This record gives sequence, structure tokens and C-alpha cells, in this order.
Amino acid sequence: MKKEQTDEIRDRALAFRLLDKGKSPTHILQHLGRSRAWLFKWKQRFEHEGWAALAPASRAPQHSPQQYSAATVALVVRIRRRLEKAAVGLIGPRVIQQELRRYRLRPWPSLATLKRWLRAQRATAEPSAQAPPYYPHPRQLAGVVFQSCDWIARYLPGGDKVFAFHTVDWQSYALHQTIRTDKSTPSACAHLLESCMRVGLPDFLQLDNDAAFTGLGFTPRVFGQFVRLALYLGIELIFIPPGEAVRDGLVERLNGLWARSFWDKNHFASLAAFRRKSPRFLAWYQTWLPPPLDGQTVAQATRHNPRVHLRPWQSRQVPHPLPLTAGRIHFLRRVTPQGTINILKEDWPVPRRLAGQYVWATLDTGRHDLRIYHRHSERARARLLTCVRYEIAESVKPLLAHYRRRPRKIAVAKLL
Repeated sequence: MKKEQTDEIRDRALAFRLLDKGKSPTHILQHLGRSRAWLFKWKQRFEHEGWAALAPASRAPQHSPQQYSAATVALVVRIRRRLEKAAVGLIGPRVIQQELRRYRLRPWPSLATLKRWLRAQRATAEPSAQAPPYYPHPRQLAGVVFQSCDWIARYLPGGDKVFAFHTVDWQSYALHQTIRTDKSTPSACAHLLESCMRVGLPDFLQLDNDAAFTGLGFTPRVFGQFVRLALYLGIELIFIPPGEAVRDGLVERLNGLWARSFWDKNHFASLAAFRRKSPRFLAWYQTWLPPPLDGQTVAQATRHNPRVHLRPWQSRQVPHPLPLTAGRIHFLRRVTPQGTINILKEDWPVPRRLAGQYVWATLDTGRHDLRIYHRHSERARARLLTCVRYEIAESVKPLLAHYRRRPRKIAVAKLL
């Protein structure tokens, strides 16, 4: 405690003792050397509170003009629970704050206030008695390039729908964006070729199970054009579990960043106006400082992390139709209660004791086999559950020499 505070409490205690003995204010002031205003202030408190007035009074305001009503808190909790039940989307305080703007609430609660309310109301996910199943996120390995790809859709005033495809580098946050009027497989393939020329050729590309990526139809063991193109370029695809967009959080957050920083701040009268303004976001994005980059802008991190880029002549020489090339496709799947996982529209058995757990399945088109791995926890080692023959009813071409970026394949056990 500071000396000034110690002297203050000592003088208050002496004044209270003298007041308790019935001494006059003049007599007390002669002993303390304090002002009359100070003495009468504490004399009044002593008469109302007694010796309890000796303790320092709270400096918190008795009335808060910014205090929110219980109805506002309840609204926040309802929004959070609705977002949790949604099939896709984020649920954090920032998203809740955006939702509150639709209710024309003024002023909006801060992010810190929203977090405090959610903790108090137990609206955030409670830890269950049973620990959640371990999810084997792909590990970032030195010298290995990981990227994520996804799209986000919005409607123009006339009702036309536009799609922004995004590919982002995990290490440098380098981004490529293409604007399309559909999310068809040709649009996805065109975006992949462009991103490989602009951002670079990845070793692994993580994405969800949209039909544009996996391929249409209901026939098992059919490889879509996007999968064929990735294999042709020497890219190993990693498909996250269906319905779990949160597993690819980097590109999902980037979609949200694009919506907040560009789409929500502009009005687009037409598709042409939208295309004309879109480069503004990419120009701003180069100057953005993502927290994981430790003070570097995206442009600086991109320069410090050079990539192998697809050349224009290589893009022009991609054959049509695309052959099936030797390579690997990875699938993260959650085991059903029946003890199965679905790979390319076909169910495969997994030990039923792993129901609810996540497994990693790797399909090797060159070796014609499917290997399923499981890792129980972060500290446990990944182990091979099964290896089965995967017959492919077409010829498989070897990977071209100029797309071989590594001397050998990375062991799956190192990835998960």
C-alpha cells in the first residue's frame, strides 16, 4: 500500500476515535492538521456507518448509462443457440455482433461484453463428461506447401447469384480469388489453374465435399474432373468431414473477412460493377496484417515464402479429357454408429468400437489401395487400421516429371 494511503487511513482512524470520545471538531483539527471539509466528510460517514466507514469505498459507478437490459442478454443467447444449430457458419462473438445489427440495437455490445454474457449464461459449449473425439488436423511440415480452397455466395440486387472462389496459403496467407456466376466443376477447375499460377502449386489442398470438388453422380469409384486435375498437377487433396466446415477454419475466416471488409461495405448495381470493384479487396488484402504472421503483411510473408508456380504453357497443355493420374487423395471422416465411412459414394467398414471417432483414409490411385488410419489422441501414434484393394476400372497414368515436387511421398503418419 502506498504511503499516502497509509497516512489517510491512519488519520481517519484517529479522527473516528476522537469523534467516538466526543471531542469537538476544533480539537480534532488541531491534532490532525486537516481541512474542515475533510473532517466533516468523514464525520458524516462515521455517524452513518460507524467504524465500517474506515474501509475504502468502491469507486464503481452506482448507475451505468450503458447497462443493457436482460432482454438484450437473452437475445444474444438466443442468437448464439440458433447459430450453433445452423448447418454452416461461425458462432463467435463477432458473428453475433453482426446479427445484432439487424435488430437495429444501439449501441452494440462490445466483443468483451458478449463473451462475458455467454460465459455467464453458459451459452458457450459446455465440456461434456466424455472428452470430444480427437480430430487429426493435418500437420504443417517444413518445406511442404498446404493450401485451402472454398467459395462463398452472395446475391446481387437483381437476384443474380455470384460466387467468390478463394484459395489461401496456410503459411504466407497468400490469396487468389476468382469471381464466377456458378459453382460448377468447370468454374472450380478454372479457379484451381489460376490459383496455381498466382499463389503457387500446393503439395496438399484442403477443401470440403462440395459436388464441384468431388464430382457429380451417384456411381461409386468415379473421379470428378476437379479431382483428376489436382492429381494431374501432383496435388494431394484433403477432404474434411461432410457438414463440418469449421475444420477448415482458415479459409472460412477468410470468407468472412471478405464479406465484412468488402461485400458489406459496398453496393453493387450489377455483375459488371461487382467485377470492377473486386480488385480493391485484393489490393487491400496485400496490406493486411494477419495475427499469425507476427507483424508481417500478406505481401511481405508471400515474398518470404516463395512457391513453385504453374506456368501458362503448362496450363494450356492440360489435356481434355483429363486422364486419371497416379497420386493420393485423403479423406477425414467420422465413423458412423454402424461402423462405416463413406469414400466417393461408397461405404467402407471400420471397427464399430470407433463409432463417433475420426479416421483418416488415403486412396492411392497408383497402388490401387485404400488405407484407413486412426489416432486416438495428440500424444498417441497414428496406426493403420486396414488396407484394402481399390480396383479402378480405367488405366492410371504416371505423374509427369515436371509436376514431381518431392523425391518421395510423405508418410501419412507424419501428416496426422
